[in-house]
Amino acid sequence: MKIIKDLAISESGFVFNPLTGESFSVNEIGVSIINYLKKEENLQQILMSLHEEFDVETNELEKDFNDFVNMLKYHNLILD
Repeated sequence: MKIIKDLAISESGFVFNPLTGESFSVNEIGVSIINYLKKEENLQQILMSLHEEFDVETNELEKDFNDFVNMLKYHNLILD
């Protein structure tokens, strides 16, 4: 799973897709997920890192992660 190359994201959660001109806002966990995807880490690495970074249960984390990734796919921000 790869995020589009030129996607810009600020520390505050402002996301800008220069290919379409669209912008989005994400929360702190969303910022972390996008940054991990930009580093091309695999799913297990990302989930482990998020679990260490945030105090959240594993089942809830996996569900929220999958929902977020689906949202990124919907907006064509992830390349399969």
